[in-house]
Amino acid sequence: MSLPPIHGRPAASVAAVALVSVLAAGACTTGATADRPAVNASMAVASTATDAIEGWPMPGQAATTSFIPVLASAENVVGRSRFLLTLVDRANKPIASPDRAVSLSFFDLAKDPRSPAETVATDFVWAIEGERGFYVAYVDFAEAGEWGVQVDVSKAGGAPESARVRFDVQAKGTTIAVGQKAPSVQTLTVSDVGGDVHRISTDTSPDAGMYQTSVKDALARHEPFVLVFATPAFCTSRVCGPTLELVKKVKATEPGVTFINVEPYELTWKDGSLQPVLDASGQLTPVAATDAFGLLVEPWIFVVDRDGIVRGSFEAVVSEKELRGAIDAAK
Repeated sequence: MSLPPIHGRPAASVAAVALVSVLAAGACTTGATADRPAVNASMAVASTATDAIEGWPMPGQAATTSFIPVLASAENVVGRSRFLLTLVDRANKPIASPDRAVSLSFFDLAKDPRSPAETVATDFVWAIEGERGFYVAYVDFAEAGEWGVQVDVSKAGGAPESARVRFDVQAKGTTIAVGQKAPSVQTLTVSDVGGDVHRISTDTSPDAGMYQTSVKDALARHEPFVLVFATPAFCTSRVCGPTLELVKKVKATEPGVTFINVEPYELTWKDGSLQPVLDASGQLTPVAATDAFGLLVEPWIFVVDRDGIVRGSFEAVVSEKELRGAIDAAK
């Protein structure tokens, strides 16, 4: 049940791999002791630095007590970033929940590892209701390099706890960012498959309205649109389905906005169902739109305005409030 990186391209950071770990069924760690919890190797290189910094754990470790923070953003880049994080216990069991309040303090470790550059609150979003969730924060990274985050967690009836993790910020990322132009790319519509939506969607209950318009045509018509990259059948984390359902719910109350769902991998109709097209290595093959938008993981949602400018970019999960806010900005 992992959320894999898009096949054929390594993530700019290992945060995406950390997401694989926390969403994996039956994930476990070894080497934990009563006073030092194990940190899964998938988050062990969240920072590529090797230098010791006073007050900060070495890369691959998390200074913590009863919980371990797992960074879950595919890439963190200079400028305004949407930062995803979740929590696991010492047995690597997901424990993020709305009753745990989380605030994040970000440190530019090259400049000042003692004073935070910014402290922000988080919002909690379920990825799978009642099972797995994430904390979302918006932070401004002034420059590339090694950063650290202090995760402060409080829960009613319990003592506050803190943990620290180091990570890298890149000068720029691969994924189309907020403020950039959306690339014009032809995406499949029902007209390409004789009107049968099941030939281009792995959703068990597809909304046919999300397969009527290609990205290229929406841009040419200057239509504000919501673009969802999600494959319910092949997104092994099971996050694609719930994310797509939320988008479908919002679509029902946004008649003036075009909604487009794109399966991020090449598929073919065979033996009465959609089957993945595998490359020579047996891996899923990204479609042209996946490459054009520079996706590292899926699901991913973009909100684009009439001028073709991206006004919202949401990796993996999104709250209804976030999505509606971006749509309002795009109208």
